[in-house]
Amino acid sequence: METPETPVFEEFDPASDCDCPGCARAGQLPPRAAGGGHPAAHRVLAVAAAASAALGTGHAVPAAAAPHAPALPGVPAGDEPETPQGSAAPLHGPAGRPAKGTTAVRTPPTTRAEIINRARTWVAAKVPYSMTAYWSDGYRQDCSGFVSMAWNLPGNEWTGSLDRYADRIPKEDLQPGDILLFHNPASPQRGSHVTIFGGWTDYTHSYYIAYEATRPHARRQATPFAYWSHSDRYLAYRYKGLVPATGGSEPDPQPQQGTPYPGAAYFGPGAHNGYVTQLGRMLIDRGARRYYTTGPGPRWTDADRRATRAFQLAQGWTGPEADGLPGPHTWRLLVTGEGRDIVEGTPGPPAPSSPAAPAYPGREMFRPGAGNRYVTLLGERLVKKGFGRYYTKGPTPRWGEADRRAVEAFQRAQGWRGAAADGYPGPETWRRLFS
Repeated sequence: METPETPVFEEFDPASDCDCPGCARAGQLPPRAAGGGHPAAHRVLAVAAAASAALGTGHAVPAAAAPHAPALPGVPAGDEPETPQGSAAPLHGPAGRPAKGTTAVRTPPTTRAEIINRARTWVAAKVPYSMTAYWSDGYRQDCSGFVSMAWNLPGNEWTGSLDRYADRIPKEDLQPGDILLFHNPASPQRGSHVTIFGGWTDYTHSYYIAYEATRPHARRQATPFAYWSHSDRYLAYRYKGLVPATGGSEPDPQPQQGTPYPGAAYFGPGAHNGYVTQLGRMLIDRGARRYYTTGPGPRWTDADRRATRAFQLAQGWTGPEADGLPGPHTWRLLVTGEGRDIVEGTPGPPAPSSPAAPAYPGREMFRPGAGNRYVTLLGERLVKKGFGRYYTKGPTPRWGEADRRAVEAFQRAQGWRGAAADGYPGPETWRRLFS
């Protein structure tokens, strides 16, 4: 069987989980000793008494607000989870005690597909984050335990030891199954973190899919390179035990050239899938580069519409045949390389006129019972951006649940979670809507 090519792009959808802010006092917890007692490892197990004594609360997992603002401008607080971690420790058996085994550095052979598939098991199970609890597979439920599990290591490592199992690589060489590691030796409990690289989200290589263990549970999410904060201190590593795949498929293959037309439902406002990315790449190959300032990416934008229409016009089509939405004929010409290319310098469809963005009017304009022109303006913009499915009528000047749900969907599409995606537009939501 021919070995499939490892993807460099992974389709993503906005996550629907709610990420609680990191714990402000998590850094006060000392690392767990390698031979310390731990709870029985069957699903979620936490040492409530020990954690309560350390924190002075009645909760096994702290949930106080994060004490710092994001390092990246325009990223709402709460998107950067704090990830305190335990120290190196052996795997744990079903009785909650450390399992017998060697502590020598061993790198069991594994493939990229196996790494990603193991990571997905925790994401699918929504394994809760804990630096003291162990999942039923014996691995600690923190960021470094997550990577130890995905790499199938013989024990639980931490950010200060994972590099022993890997080789340093440049950013340009990152592929699914590699990791991005930040270890803060001055204060390992504050800022240290590690994520599994799942693939670039678009050709700019400014965002990637991160598989990670974080509060409240393991997740898969589009993340700015290298991370929300301390970005310049993350280093890329490749597992030493990596072996080529001998069969099956690599993680998240994307639609390939020659793919049959998927249907009109995959294109147009609100569409978000790998076929939109493939369409954009094929259009760029046919001369549509000037329509894309960023991307192409999986979310349908006006750049996709304009580029598609330019290709249709290049074929001599007019009227409904050049509406900017790819039908079976447009798709066939693109995937087969037939038809006429978009000639550079030939006038294409005009860019949509964008009125100057109005100044943000204040939160009080978007509250239950509010009625004003800004609510209408907001709703119209949400519809234009592809988030109008919540409106059964309108938008209208009266703020309603449809407005709140549409705003929340837009905020989640930015990768925001928790209080940053509450459905009420703040200054940054407003700026992005009208940019």
